[in-house]
Amino acid sequence: MRMIASLLVVVFVLVAVVPPVNAQSSHAAPISALESAVQEHVASSAADREAVLRLLASPEVQSIAGDVGIDLRQVESAVGALEGSQLAEVAAQARQAEGALAGGQSRVVISTTMIIIALLVLILIIVAVD
Repeated sequence: MRMIASLLVVVFVLVAVVPPVNAQSSHAAPISALESAVQEHVASSAADREAVLRLLASPEVQSIAGDVGIDLRQVESAVGALEGSQLAEVAAQARQAEGALAGGQSRVVISTTMIIIALLVLILIIVAVD
């Protein structure tokens, strides 16, 4: 009787341990794929951050920020704290404003001005909340 109980315990242990071990090895991603994904994420974040900083460096934005009383140094340092979806959202708005400014407009129109002010305020709010 003791031999049967020992045999059943061994069988149950093997049944419980072997499938999870096989499942872990068959679903693991290669290291090169993980490294590639991390590099893409870093490059995307760097490009987003650069887009926002490029817009902040434009003379139009500096003029608007000065008129409204926003310190661009504080905004630029806040851009460094943005991550993930917040950074992507702000970068999309910065690209939209940059496109409007670069689209041959010789002056800033109200909608572009509002986008820039909203962008600056959004960055400050996001950083203040975090």
